[in-house]
Amino acid sequence: MNRVMTNKKDFSQRILRILALFIVGVSINILLSEISSRLGLPLYLDAVGTVMTAFVGGSLPAIAVGYLTNIFRTFLQHDASSIYYGALNVMIAVVAAGFSRRELKKRYIVPLILILAVIGGCLGSLLTWFLFGFAGEGVSADLAIKIKGAVGNRLAAQLIADFLIDIVDKTITVLISATVFWLLPKSFIKIMHVYGWQQTPIETEELDDINRTKVRKISLRAKLLLLVSIAVTLVAVVAIGIGFIVDRQNTIDDHAAFANGIVNLGKQQIDPEMVDSYIEKGRAAEGYADTLKALEQICHSSDDIKYMYAYQFREDGVRVVFDVDTEDTIADRPGVVLAYDKSFEDLLPGVLLGQPVDPVITKDEYGWLLSVYEPLYNSAGKCVCYVAVDIEMNQIVSNTQIYLTKQISLFLGFFIMVLAFGLWLADYNIIYPLNAMSHGANAFAYTSTQERNESVERIKGLAIHTGDEIENLYNAYSQTTEESMQYMTDIRKKSKQIDKLQGGLLMVLADIIESRDKCTGDHIRKTAEYTKIILERLKEKGEFKDKLTDEYIANVFRAAPLHDIGKINVPDAVLNKPDRLTDEEFKIMQGHTTAGYEIILRAIENMEETGYLQQAKHMAHSHHEKWDGSGYPNHLAGEKIPLSARIMAVADVFDALVSRRSYKEPFSFEKAMSIIEEGAGKHFDPQIVAAFVESKDKVKAVMEKYAE
Repeated sequence: MNRVMTNKKDFSQRILRILALFIVGVSINILLSEISSRLGLPLYLDAVGTVMTAFVGGSLPAIAVGYLTNIFRTFLQHDASSIYYGALNVMIAVVAAGFSRRELKKRYIVPLILILAVIGGCLGSLLTWFLFGFAGEGVSADLAIKIKGAVGNRLAAQLIADFLIDIVDKTITVLISATVFWLLPKSFIKIMHVYGWQQTPIETEELDDINRTKVRKISLRAKLLLLVSIAVTLVAVVAIGIGFIVDRQNTIDDHAAFANGIVNLGKQQIDPEMVDSYIEKGRAAEGYADTLKALEQICHSSDDIKYMYAYQFREDGVRVVFDVDTEDTIADRPGVVLAYDKSFEDLLPGVLLGQPVDPVITKDEYGWLLSVYEPLYNSAGKCVCYVAVDIEMNQIVSNTQIYLTKQISLFLGFFIMVLAFGLWLADYNIIYPLNAMSHGANAFAYTSTQERNESVERIKGLAIHTGDEIENLYNAYSQTTEESMQYMTDIRKKSKQIDKLQGGLLMVLADIIESRDKCTGDHIRKTAEYTKIILERLKEKGEFKDKLTDEYIANVFRAAPLHDIGKINVPDAVLNKPDRLTDEEFKIMQGHTTAGYEIILRAIENMEETGYLQQAKHMAHSHHEKWDGSGYPNHLAGEKIPLSARIMAVADVFDALVSRRSYKEPFSFEKAMSIIEEGAGKHFDPQIVAAFVESKDKVKAVMEKYAE
């Protein structure tokens, strides 16, 4: 219950913070824009609140501030064009939030100003161009006109003017916003920044590492981005496309209705009973001049009217009744016979019968025109001519293009806002939780119990609470990980117990074998410690780097007590003979190396973990080989003798020298060391002898320990 109450409280506070950011950001935008407008400043200052919100609160509230500011300005300031520039403010919000994501540093200020000026100046200039034409709107109109005189090109002049003004505008915007950001306490910014964590928050640096997780093909975030983009774009394309078609047709219908009204007005000026006289006598006909003047006034009353005329249609051609002069076309004289244009062939049967015809769109040497024809009937009900008006289609196309530009601009702002919000939700509810779990699994440490426990606690510490399948996955993942690690701990504990038991059994076995030899007390323990001293010294000196790993040293030390295991096959009479062995007896004694090799080889075949047994095999078989090749059983020489066996050779001989035997007294430590040194290069590996001699203090300590 407490957790539920806490979550509700946190959610309420988050909503209040977002509302506060939104209200303050929009208010700053509108207030500064209004001040700039009232003072007549050549600046916009309508993005200060957007950039400031991006710095303090992040991308999401900044996008909302940027987009909705323009909507509010449309109603509050009666600026209908503001709504179409919402997309630019949204882009500004995204860029500003991106620059301040880590930390707003001073070196970012100039690049940020330039990018925002490109968005507001260049993209905004292009939008103005398509909506209003050259110098048609905005504070840059006068400057654009002046620049055009220098550069000649209107579009270039418009771009330069808008960019120059926007550089100043965005410099002021960024400096004000950055100053406020730097002055605010970091703790306040941390509180006001809008996050959507559904888990324990992750620091920026760690989040960057998590987000750099590689995938085999396309990341889930990219797929979601693509999916949302395609869905929103398809909806927008269909909506804008339908709207464009409907608007275009409505525009054509409106112009056709307008043309029809003009035609009807023209029909009122023409006396249908005089049409034949007008054709026959032309301008000399009674009332012709007054009628033509009236038609001219009607034609020139609107810029949308391209041509106005009255024609009589006959089988042999078109008779001109009236034709109004225009700036670029001299009117045809009354009575002139014109040939039918091919584009008129479909209408010809109807007009010859004097029937009403639908508006016609043509594109020829006279231009792209919408033509409306209305029949004029005399008192007898006969069609004496058609009164026609041509409306320029270019203006209609221009209107539909402006409509399309407005719709695309509105869609783009809405698209970026929806996309940003969708990605924000996806990041905090899907991407971050999944990546955090994946990162936790990849960073899992198995080396020690402590590291495993710490790794489990890190995963449990994610505390993912998305309330959906992601949370279910996390709970199952966390529980499975914890149980697996507990199981692994139990296995390792039992493995250590088995390993310890196995080591104890091996030592018991070695002791049993050694107990048969009445002359070798503690031999296996002393030789094991001597080998360890040699191995550690060799590693300190950096010799045999490719072999002397910690695992190798542990395996050799563990296997050392088994080097004489083959003596189990040597008869007691030979093993404990107090006198010198005969050649035959010595041959039997030598057989303990091969016997030990075969015993350990059979053990290896029945065990999975054989690291130390491999070394035991080498030492049992080759610890009586000599560096010069004069040893047994295979007369190996030099480095062909396994390293572990070469080390054991030194340890074995030294212990034999300093130990009491039934057939000899022990040599002194110094004498034994001297004999070992003399054997370097003949009996022993010189590097191993050097390491042994260099460790003589440790060797002597071991010898004295067992002597006591």
